Amino acid sequence: MTTERADLPDTSPVPPETKDWTVVLERGCPDCGFDPHYDVTTTGERARDTIERWATVLDRLGMTDRPRPGTWSPLEYACHVRDLCRVFRERLRLMLDEENPVFPDWDQDAAAVGEQYNRQDPYEVSGELAQEVRATADVFDAVTGEQWARPGRRGDGKDFTVASFAAYFLHDVEHHLRFDVRG
Repeated sequence: MTTERADLPDTSPVPPETKDWTVVLERGCPDCGFDPHYDVTTTGERARDTIERWATVLDRLGMTDRPRPGTWSPLEYACHVRDLCRVFRERLRLMLDEENPVFPDWDQDAAAVGEQYNRQDPYEVSGELAQEVRATADVFDAVTGEQWARPGRRGDGKDFTVASFAAYFLHDVEHHLRFDVRG
């Protein structure tokens, strides 16, 4: 039984994500309108374009309110995007520096609970998110020519190229903003 104080935001675990979101790499995303057939060389630019909108989301009233049980709050989604930028940047560097690396696992749900996403300072998160998006965008901006075809693999065996990895990253950032928090 959880004994949370009523004045503190809910940090209880949400059900783990079970959907295989790699389907958006072929079909796009009907929820947020993501088209995977965009020019991947614009990944950095498009990621940076989300920063102001995330800042607006984090300036709203009720940003720690979960819209329904089992769904993260806008603040939790922002923390997730901040942290996934770090994870994707590390994985992208592995793809660029090593031959067909297997990515270290990352448990996004454990991170949300362990880091108490819903109790973090939204102004700090806004600044950190902006910094992480820019840093990750810069690494995508530096990819050239044949590097877009370099391979990498998740621990579950899902294969990516740098190009498909860019689309997977961008969908994650844009989807949470467009669909989950309506930013």
